[in-house]
Amino acid sequence: MKDRGVPLLLPTAAFAGLLFVIGVMWYAAASQNNAPAYLLLFCLTSVFLVSIPHTLLNLGGLKTTTESVKPAFAGQEVSLSVEITNQSRAVRHAIVLSLPESGGDVERVDALPAGKSARLTLRFAALKRGEHQIGSLCLTSRYPLGFVRASKRIGVLQRYLVYPKPAGDPNLPIGSAHAPRDRPHQELGEGDDFAGVRAYLPGESQRHIDWKAVARGQPLMTKQFSVETDTLLFLDFARLQKDREERLSQLALWVIEAERARCPYGLRLPTAEIAPSMGEQHFHRCLRALALFE
Repeated sequence: MKDRGVPLLLPTAAFAGLLFVIGVMWYAAASQNNAPAYLLLFCLTSVFLVSIPHTLLNLGGLKTTTESVKPAFAGQEVSLSVEITNQSRAVRHAIVLSLPESGGDVERVDALPAGKSARLTLRFAALKRGEHQIGSLCLTSRYPLGFVRASKRIGVLQRYLVYPKPAGDPNLPIGSAHAPRDRPHQELGEGDDFAGVRAYLPGESQRHIDWKAVARGQPLMTKQFSVETDTLLFLDFARLQKDREERLSQLALWVIEAERARCPYGLRLPTAEIAPSMGEQHFHRCLRALALFE
């Protein structure tokens, strides 16, 4: 990450109140030639001036490190994990971390001892499919008095994918399937025989979740059932009679449903073709192709 220079210092709303109090004290001291009022005025002004370098120094020696961002579907939240390390010899107080360009979540560290780290997670909405880049992070401090705010932007080279929002008909297009070259084999789908569970895939139907396991404190798992299948499924962009984004949303839903049913599936786009397969790697490869489709 690239640190973009000296922190920017700006007054806060509390600074206007401070100016009003200082003005009233100065008027009272000047009109009545009151020495104690002058002394109080000078003490208050001195404390304010001394607090300014403390606010700037509170952002010194902080290093931020981001983790890779997992893909999300449009309409969901993107999570960015950030680790803040205090490389200075003093405790840093009331550090606020935000993403100024996304208008997303804001996280705060009340106290960060010297040589220690804090892990924060920023969340923001995934509004549009495609590949996006997080431009910068912002560290902010109002410590110790809150009359001025020091902020520092840190450049980030972090890209993430947003998959199309799954929508449309959840029934797989049986007419797009054809027989494989090898003999029929047993797959996992929605037959009558229970065949175990697997990890829940974001965006798929919740009616197959093993809720009893969730009640026991276990992670989300999807029930699977065995069926006999002798076909490979091709999800074809050209067969859909919708506009571009609706087609991509429908294909994303079919990819989820085909993976959930453990039915080998491929993807045909005007610019690329992915051979039928299954598994997490194939699942994300197909969704990535949909996300980057132009």
